[in-house]
Amino acid sequence: MGNDKIHLNRQHLHYLLKQMLRIRRFEERCVTLYSEEKIRGFLHLYNGEEAIAVGVMQALNQDDAVLATYREHGHALARGLSMTSIMAEMFGKQSGCSGGRGGSMHLFDDKLRFFGGNAIVAGALPLAVGLALADKMQQRQLVTCCIFGEGAVAEGEFHESLNLAKLWQLPILFICENNLYAMGTALEIEESNQKIHLKAASYGMTSQVINGMNVIDVEAAAKLACSAIRQGDGPHFIECRTYRFRGHSMFDTQLYRQNSEIEAWKLKGPIVQLTHWLTENKQLTNTELQAIEQDVDAEIEEAVQTADKASVEPVADIFKHLYAEAPHE
Repeated sequence: MGNDKIHLNRQHLHYLLKQMLRIRRFEERCVTLYSEEKIRGFLHLYNGEEAIAVGVMQALNQDDAVLATYREHGHALARGLSMTSIMAEMFGKQSGCSGGRGGSMHLFDDKLRFFGGNAIVAGALPLAVGLALADKMQQRQLVTCCIFGEGAVAEGEFHESLNLAKLWQLPILFICENNLYAMGTALEIEESNQKIHLKAASYGMTSQVINGMNVIDVEAAAKLACSAIRQGDGPHFIECRTYRFRGHSMFDTQLYRQNSEIEAWKLKGPIVQLTHWLTENKQLTNTELQAIEQDVDAEIEEAVQTADKASVEPVADIFKHLYAEAPHE
């Protein structure tokens, strides 16, 4: 992770494809596990948006901070959280990345500076401002990456956070995943101005819109933005145009959009795009693709089996973590 230039060699492209497949196949398995009641609570899937998580993470260093939404399985996997710890969290098991207490919407790993997973729309934005302010005050050359959906743009926290981020020249990369629907509400009946990047530009920060279905475009834009942020240019904003292939959550019947629209977007999905480009340009053979898929399937199977056998937190520990523990003297 983390340098200013994009290296478009064959190995790197295969890596990007594998990371997107890990996210897609992981979530497809979660759908099955949800129907089997192995996973309970809410489940918001990222299918179709994988290029953003994978592309953005290539621009970040290990000590940069990442905040995400409740649709964050892809962000967590791309950030480097182990699939085993994430699946255990989905199962509500003690070995999960949040100790089994967070579930699907609250994946967390302080060692990787992955600060969630936030069930509140726009909830991550003011947290990102706080983290970036702390880094700046302590003169740490770090970037805080805040990822959110376009539904957050209608919230007050969006405008308050962008205002302060620019006013204080904070080192934040704002990533808006614009999948065109806030739950079941289409963008054109939610926002008076659907060009979201212009709202960010109105606060004076560098802002752009890119194709969020192309992992190379995302990586290139994120690396340029992070490079500028590390040089003291203040916050940057990237609007990634994307689409989710499944409903808002497992309970969404999707009556607000046509099947033909979904199928049309699937044809330009990020995994389809990259796989097609690689095979057309003879950079990926069927044997190599099968090997990648087998590796991913094996990783998922191990994660499921491990999570299934893991223990739940004992009842005696139920009051732990309600308050910070006093340091030992």
